[in-house]
Amino acid sequence: MIRIEGQAQRGFCDGLARRDFLRIGAFGGLALPELLRAEAAAGVGKSHKALIMVYMAGAPPHQDLIDPKPNAPREYRGDLAPIRTNVPGIHVSELLPRMARIMDKWTAIRSIIGAPNGSHDSFMCYSGRKGSTFNNKGQAAGGWPSIGATLSKLRGANVPGIPPFIGLAPKAGHPPYGASGKPGFLGVGHGPFKPTNHSRGDMTLNDVSVGRFGARRSLLQSFDSFRREADSSGAVRGMDAFTQQAMGVLTSSKLADAMNLEKEDPKIRERYGKGVAKNFGDGAPRDNTHFLMARRLVEAGARCVTLNFGRWDFHSKIYDKTSGVNGHAPIFDRGLSALIEDLHERGLDKDVTVVAWGEFGRTPKINAKGGRDHWPNVSCAFMAGGGMRHGQVIGASDKHAAEPADRPVHMGEVHATVYQAMGLDPNATTLPDLTGRPQYLVDGWQPMKELI
Repeated sequence: MIRIEGQAQRGFCDGLARRDFLRIGAFGGLALPELLRAEAAAGVGKSHKALIMVYMAGAPPHQDLIDPKPNAPREYRGDLAPIRTNVPGIHVSELLPRMARIMDKWTAIRSIIGAPNGSHDSFMCYSGRKGSTFNNKGQAAGGWPSIGATLSKLRGANVPGIPPFIGLAPKAGHPPYGASGKPGFLGVGHGPFKPTNHSRGDMTLNDVSVGRFGARRSLLQSFDSFRREADSSGAVRGMDAFTQQAMGVLTSSKLADAMNLEKEDPKIRERYGKGVAKNFGDGAPRDNTHFLMARRLVEAGARCVTLNFGRWDFHSKIYDKTSGVNGHAPIFDRGLSALIEDLHERGLDKDVTVVAWGEFGRTPKINAKGGRDHWPNVSCAFMAGGGMRHGQVIGASDKHAAEPADRPVHMGEVHATVYQAMGLDPNATTLPDLTGRPQYLVDGWQPMKELI
C-alpha cells in the first residue's frame, strides 16, 4: 500500500488531519483502485441525484424532537414545550426553532417501525434491513450492502476523481456509532471512502509532510517530487490503469477542494456553525462542519455521503444542557436546517435527498434517573429534498408516543423512497449476492406515496 502522509495537525475547519485521507490502497478499509474498477464495471452515470444520510447515533428521543405530547402526564411528555412551525397545525420541540421556521421544506415522520431490537447498531439505518454491523448472520451471502454501497454499484461515479460513497464517520468507542455503512456482498470496491482512516497497516512513502491542504504550493511540490522519483523508478508505469487513476484522484484538486471548507463563503460557514468536533463519549462528534462538507461533496459529485452525529443514548439526565438532548438538539437544529436551506438556495433540493434518524426510539415514560431507555416500538425520522412533497407530518404515535397509532412507516419504506428518488425501482432492480442469487434493493417495501 502507498500513503502520502501529512503531519498530525488540523488541516481543515472541521479538524480532520490531512494524513487521514491522502492514501492509496487503504481508505479505512476501502481499496481505492478496487473502487475505481467497480465504477468502470458499473459505468459512470450522468445523474446528479445524491443522498445525504445522517445517523443520529444512540437513538434520539422522538418525544423530545418532532413528536411532542403536551397533553400527556409530565412523566411522559418531559420538560420541553412544543412550538409552532411555519406550516399551520404542525408543532415540534422548542429545541428545534430553526427547523420549525423551515417546516415547509422537510417532512417529519412520527411512526417509524422496523427496528429489530433494542441494540445500538447503525446497520438498519444504512441498509433498511434486519442485521448487524458485527456479523452476517441471517443475511444474504456476503452480507447486506448499505444504501451507499448500492448507489456506488448501480450509479457509479458521477464525476471522475470523486468517490461515489463517502462516510464522514470518525472512529468511535462503540464501533457501530462510527460506522459509515457496510459494502456487504458488493465488496470493498463499493465501500465508503473515509476521511478519517481506521487502519494502521499502511507504509509511509518518502515521508512527505505538509502543514495543511490549503498550503497548495507545498503540497504540489511534494507531489511533484514524488512523481519524479516514482517515474524514474518505473513504479508508476508498473501500476495498472486503475491504480494510476487512483493516484490521479489524490494528486488532483477536486476532492481536496471539496473538503477544504476554507473555500466556502464565510457567511455560509457561519450559518452552519462549528458544533463540537470532539467525539461525544463513545459516540460521534456533534460536528456541524460535517453537514457543510456533505453538501460540498454531493455538489462536487458524490452519490452518497453518510455522517454520524452525537450520542443520543440518554438513560439519565435527558434534559442536561451538556450531555442530554438539550446539549444535542440545538447543535443538530442549526446544522440540519442550514443544510436544507443551503440545498434549496443552490437549486439542489430536487436532486439531493436528506434523511436523518437513529436506530430506534426512547421509552415513553421517563425513568427514575431522569432519562429514557431503548424503545424499538416506534421512532422518528427527518426527510428533506429529493424533489419530494414536504411540509407535512407522516404517521402518528399514540397519546404516550409508545406505539404507532396511524400510518406505521417501516424503515425499508424510507429506503424504497430514497431509491425511487435516485431513479431506481427498488422492487425491479436486483444485485447478485455471493452465491449469484439476485437480491432486490428492499424487502418488498414500496416508496411512500405521501412523498413521491
